[in-house]
Amino acid sequence: MALLKFLETIRSPFLDVIIETITRFGEETIIMLVICAIYWCINKKVAYIIGIAFFFSGLTVQGMKICFRIDRPWVIDTTLSPIPAAMRQATGYSFPSGHTQSAASFYGSLGAVFKRKSLKAACIAIVILVAFSRLYLGVHTLVDVAVSIIISFLLIFITTKILSDSQLNRKKEFLIALVMVLYSIAAIVVAMILYSSGKIEQTYVSDCLKAAGAGVGFSIGMYIERVYIDFPTAAKTVLMQILKLLLGLAGIIVIKEGIKLVMGIGLVIDTIRYFMMPIWLTVAYPLIIKRFFRLQNVG
Repeated sequence: MALLKFLETIRSPFLDVIIETITRFGEETIIMLVICAIYWCINKKVAYIIGIAFFFSGLTVQGMKICFRIDRPWVIDTTLSPIPAAMRQATGYSFPSGHTQSAASFYGSLGAVFKRKSLKAACIAIVILVAFSRLYLGVHTLVDVAVSIIISFLLIFITTKILSDSQLNRKKEFLIALVMVLYSIAAIVVAMILYSSGKIEQTYVSDCLKAAGAGVGFSIGMYIERVYIDFPTAAKTVLMQILKLLLGLAGIIVIKEGIKLVMGIGLVIDTIRYFMMPIWLTVAYPLIIKRFFRLQNVG
């Protein structure tokens, strides 16, 4: 807590704006946009590696949050004063840090697949800056961010070792998908047991169920695409790539916000929404892409 109190003393309006901008690099929206761009337009295998590390680490962190149930710093020490905007967005328990996990697993995975040292260094720098931003904003402790980085980097190491194998076959891909599905189901079971026993509130269990739904959708969808669809990432023009990306992103927004608008919110609905988004990403939209390019090539 001493570190957070020290960081409070160096805050300024100008620095606050900079740090609040940096912390956004660990938010779901930016990360999903880049994953979609890589998967639909650049390199599916790279997106596969990033996605597996991202969803595995995310599910692990969310599971740890509801199991340890450690309150936010300002709840533990009422003398702390987090920045209000960050405080409003800091949902769920404090340990480990979800923002830091997102940044570490995503940018860490990018760094792992990049060959140029300058790009690797840039990715690591972003991870460190996002982790620092969570401390500066007063919404996490040093332990929160450190554990998230360790978990994410460990899973990146395991994922890249397994998926970088040039002899990756259907049996191995099936086992990877199965492990992730079972892992996600286990997280759902644990979350619902804790919720039904009154140990955690609905707000806290929601993030875990979202991560589990997304994990199931991504693992199943990636296996289906790699085995049965195999859509092309190339396009005839840069404009076509941009249009392809924008259409795909529009589909994700429709699913995320449309289901909420029609069916409302709730644990089951939120789990379904976050399951359907990666299914669109990995199965439904790739089918559209493959059909679209086939029609173009016939002419």
